[in-house]
Amino acid sequence: MTEAEILPPLTDKTVLAALDDLARRHRAASGLGMQLMAYLGGSAETLLGKLPARLRDGLEGATANALQTAFGAAARSRGVVADRADWFNTALATAMGMAGGLGGLAGALAELPLTVTVLLRAIQGIAAEHGFDPETEEVRLECLRVFASAGPMADDDGTDMGFLAARVTITGQTLNGLIARVAPRLSAVLGQKLAAQAAPVLGAVAGAAVNYSFTSYYQEIARVHFGLKRLAVQSAVDEGLLREELRARLIRKS
Repeated sequence: MTEAEILPPLTDKTVLAALDDLARRHRAASGLGMQLMAYLGGSAETLLGKLPARLRDGLEGATANALQTAFGAAARSRGVVADRADWFNTALATAMGMAGGLGGLAGALAELPLTVTVLLRAIQGIAAEHGFDPETEEVRLECLRVFASAGPMADDDGTDMGFLAARVTITGQTLNGLIARVAPRLSAVLGQKLAAQAAPVLGAVAGAAVNYSFTSYYQEIARVHFGLKRLAVQSAVDEGLLREELRARLIRKS
């Protein structure tokens, strides 16, 4: 039995309208990302097939390492650099993608952990904007869960862990476990990103386009994720029920 079956249905029109807005934002973010990726051409399998077999085999581990590094680096940067506007984060990531693509596959590999750090830092800033403290381990884990939405190059299978993940006790084992869950999905997406950047010059264009799309997507998804949590606090409605209502809206329009 789901939380929605246990709890009474929502009737507050303000809450329902807020859920509709969050659903529209989620659909718009996914649509923009998918459109930009379509311009790059080629299926996910074709792009991944361009990568060396050794790199494909080690991609999940490399993604997990990048997430581990970014998790700490993004948090430490908050004491040095103030939160930036979405356009700044997008412009920075776009420039990084272009620079990485100019160096071909080697450049893209070097740029990858930096891009992940910028994305995670942007997500932390959005959490703060919604009234949540990124200095706490719980909120940092929530920021990491945003990556579980897999990104604009992957199909949304309706099981976004950012919406469905249960509350957990914050421990080092929790972090490692969450990264282990996120890494397989995100590694497939990042593999496509690396493949798109593999050719120098052309890879610079692809790298800029992919990073622009990624940053736009994840910032919007972060606003949905933390917007839902803020709505739960402000409306005193159980977050599980709101999550189910939002998921139902996304499924109806899929």
